[in-house]
Amino acid sequence: MSEVDVTTSNNGQVRAHRSELIAHYPFPLDTFQLEALDALDEGRSVLVAAPTGSGKTVVAEYAIAKALADGKRAFYTAPIKALSNQKFIDLTRLHGTDNVGLLTGDNSINGDAQVVVMTTEVLRNMIYAGSSALDDLAFVVLDEVHFIQDTYRGPVWEEVIIHLPRSVRLVCLSATVSNAVELTDWISTVRGPTIPVVESKRPVRLDNLYMVGDKTSDRLHLMPTIIDGRPNPEASRLDEDANKRWRGGRGKVGGARRVLFTPSRPDVVERLDREGMLPAIFFIFSRNQCEAAAKSCLDAGLRLTDAAARIRIREIVDRRLEGLDPGDLRVLGYNTFLASLEAGIATHHAGMVPPFKEVVEACFTEGLIKVVFATETLAVGINMPARSVVIEKLTKFTGEHHTSLTPGEYTQLTGRAGRRGIDASGQAIVLWNPFVTFEQVATLASSKTFHLHSAFRPTYNMAANLVRSYTSEQAHHLLDLSFAQYQADRDVVRLEARLDRRLTDLTTARVAAESPYGDIYAYRTATSRSERRAGRPDEIEMISVGMARLKPGDVLFVEKGKYVGKVAVLTTAHRKEGMRVSALTMRRDTLHLAPDDFTEPPKPVGVIQLPVPFSPNGQNFQRAVVHALEKLKTAPRSGHAGSRSGRRDGNRGRSAGVEDRSSGVEDGSFGVEDDPDLHARLRSVVQAERIQREVDDLRERVSGRNKTISRQFDGVLDILRRWGYVNGWALTERGSTLVRTFHECDLLVAEALHLGLFDDLEPSALAALVSVVTYEHRSPDAPPAPWFPSGAVRKRWLRIQTLSEDIAIDEERAGLSPHRAPDPTFAAIAFAWAAGEGFAEVVEAEELSGGDFVRNVKQLIDVLRQLSLVAPKSSTRRAAQQASDRLFRGVVSASSSVGAVALGDDELEDFDDEVSPVVQHTLLDPDVDSDDNEDGQGSAHDPPPQS
Repeated sequence: MSEVDVTTSNNGQVRAHRSELIAHYPFPLDTFQLEALDALDEGRSVLVAAPTGSGKTVVAEYAIAKALADGKRAFYTAPIKALSNQKFIDLTRLHGTDNVGLLTGDNSINGDAQVVVMTTEVLRNMIYAGSSALDDLAFVVLDEVHFIQDTYRGPVWEEVIIHLPRSVRLVCLSATVSNAVELTDWISTVRGPTIPVVESKRPVRLDNLYMVGDKTSDRLHLMPTIIDGRPNPEASRLDEDANKRWRGGRGKVGGARRVLFTPSRPDVVERLDREGMLPAIFFIFSRNQCEAAAKSCLDAGLRLTDAAARIRIREIVDRRLEGLDPGDLRVLGYNTFLASLEAGIATHHAGMVPPFKEVVEACFTEGLIKVVFATETLAVGINMPARSVVIEKLTKFTGEHHTSLTPGEYTQLTGRAGRRGIDASGQAIVLWNPFVTFEQVATLASSKTFHLHSAFRPTYNMAANLVRSYTSEQAHHLLDLSFAQYQADRDVVRLEARLDRRLTDLTTARVAAESPYGDIYAYRTATSRSERRAGRPDEIEMISVGMARLKPGDVLFVEKGKYVGKVAVLTTAHRKEGMRVSALTMRRDTLHLAPDDFTEPPKPVGVIQLPVPFSPNGQNFQRAVVHALEKLKTAPRSGHAGSRSGRRDGNRGRSAGVEDRSSGVEDGSFGVEDDPDLHARLRSVVQAERIQREVDDLRERVSGRNKTISRQFDGVLDILRRWGYVNGWALTERGSTLVRTFHECDLLVAEALHLGLFDDLEPSALAALVSVVTYEHRSPDAPPAPWFPSGAVRKRWLRIQTLSEDIAIDEERAGLSPHRAPDPTFAAIAFAWAAGEGFAEVVEAEELSGGDFVRNVKQLIDVLRQLSLVAPKSSTRRAAQQASDRLFRGVVSASSSVGAVALGDDELEDFDDEVSPVVQHTLLDPDVDSDDNEDGQGSAHDPPPQS
């Protein structure tokens, strides 16, 4: 790979030299990084799939520097707000506070800057809103692009990739995935040249180790999991011998479960300390167990810090938590938290409030904390490398059932092991477990397979935005470009992409053909038809007689343009220029047939019953006709329609009705004969006709493929029509509200708005009622009985519940996945907090963790801010805004600021005064920093299985 400098852009502008843009790096770039930079310099997009900590960010920073050097903008998108905050801080240090902004659901800082960091949902909303912020955009960085397989949020990544202007280049950063080339091929298909850069080699060697307690020798075995590419035979023998004893002893003394045991958490930490393998991240997939683990280490007397470290820890804690009320700190367990930190031990999970987690991250990054007991949320993007990673169990609870770690999840967790430039190797230690054999451990450690699967599906909001912005054909075309469709049938996406390009070419050719002197198409059609008629008058008469005998419902086999197949006759008519037949094709296009379109009198190949009432432009009518055509068994017959020129119907900018003007050629009424560029324009007409024939052929080929996503989209549209959000192919007033409703229960929220269920409530009561769509109880324990501030609010909850059930019935009938049902569990908490009760009273009374409380309140604020913009009644909009303002206080407000720990006080002064809650609906996004575990509380959004 070269270090050649790029000096000019495609439009001749001088660009900065590569050496200048990368001069600040204190290390030489790796081969894969240079390969990615070469692709960017060649004007391509790039997908970089590489292990955690390998330096993927260098490629993103280079793209951003290129954009700044060219006077363009760059966006950096991240899946979670915490990662967005961290990238904002990093880029601010590189480019200064004036050049970098941040847009999340919590903060709006310098949003008009040249470089803006945002969550992916914010960018998606900008695209749908047609934001002018996209005008000068050169690059978009999609960090953690493997989130594309997340069930709830994955579609957002695909929406951005499909809808972003083609002029914008992508820098996609991903964990190591086994189908990176497939993902890149798809991006290339829908956006243009994209280069896959795959680096499988870790920057620091990873040693997979197995730790098991053995009572026969009263010690802990710590041994390699893999030796010479195979499972360690010593560990295999140890496991097998113990299993034999267990089967023989049936649980008595001498059985495996009395011989081998899972090492205790303090013992593991002490062993790692003796081996020089700290700092470590100890993954335990339970919040309560993370806390119990930290407590057990403290109770065992472990102290892993010196006096200087404890002083520095105190400084970080005091500065970051100074904004929290002392009473709130007490409820959050501040004393225990601080004592643990000062011992060099910490926890990190979604049950903690963000300021506490940020303190842990800052202390760990500085090397002050030696062991962090964490759930898997720590593996999502945040830069916290360690020397070692410990995985206590290879199974986890998802909130519904226990499941085993996938190879991708194992790779992501162990990716934190080994600090580049510090450690010669990193260690990934799996502890013995009676329910998992060593062979299973070895298989997982040696597996290199992580296959990315699309989770794309049309949503109600997506459908409404497509109806608003595109024609039906364009919308279906865009959906057929999805990665989900590509994986189901990649030929559809390739055909659709070529169709997209040829439609652009067709528009260009037609523009070139337009004459200021008259209608060039009418002139072309009329002169060609006059010439043909002059040579075959008797034949034309016979064909006209055959056309006149056709009846509605007759089925013809037609070949016109590049359409070949069955059509159903809709109408026949006598016009002054001859017979005309209108027919519907298998792809629901209307053909207008004239005598010149036939080589002999047409003869039906069958008959179908047309639907009643007769509404040939209606979607349901057309579907019924096409269904009848599909069921009709026929064979092609001679005498079918055979056009010599490309078809131009009303949907393509030209109508077959140009035939009506054919008589004008005799008296020179077209006017184009005076055009000095007539011959050049006629050549463009011929080119347009040729491209049109290719377009028709591509459409026919696409229509015959398996279009899974389009069928789902049609199901969503059927529901929207049934509920009054779409009429034909147009949004109703309700639909206009749905367009601006971004939530996984979008249709339910929009329908509740329409029915006035959120109207005429005081702010606290409104907060309580809206919380039913933002909260989800995930604990295996039964939720408490719901509480509502009044009987009127309870009645409205019951109506929302009934609405949800009715929507779910329609979704089931349409074969769609049901939306998440509303949950009233959080209503009492939302009301109390909005009414002004203190954090201590609310949390202690409900036995709710601080992190769960903050996360759910912030999600509630997001929806309330949307209602403050889209609610039909002004009084409801005011109440929603007041409710969100009441909720945004205390620990919630303190948990929404940019991490002060990562920046010094002087740096914070540059922008801290600009931090404010975001109220624009285009900036709302979910906070998914939650973990799936057996003791976690509810949240509407959870992280993807592979983070």
